[in-house]
Amino acid sequence: MDSSSSSSAAGLGVVDPQLQHFIEVETQKQRFQQLVHQMTELCWEKCMDKPGPKLDSRAEACFVNCVERFIDTSQFILNRLEQTQKSKPVFSENLSD
Repeated sequence: MDSSSSSSAAGLGVVDPQLQHFIEVETQKQRFQQLVHQMTELCWEKCMDKPGPKLDSRAEACFVNCVERFIDTSQFILNRLEQTQKSKPVFSENLSD
């Protein structure tokens, strides 16, 4: 009984690469959906004065500008976080010594 529980415990440490890839893809999809939701909410509040049957040119221009600024800002933040992450030393290598 000990050998079966130790082998199943060892099996828990191994992650199926396909499953891990699937989880990463689904996580990216979720993040993208959250960004779209945030952008929609922000731009709707900013640009939509009174909903009507048609979108007027001012509201349309506002939406286009809002979405472009949201994307620019998101990209800037991601790039900045990547730069910050690259400049930090990796502690996991030091811990294994």
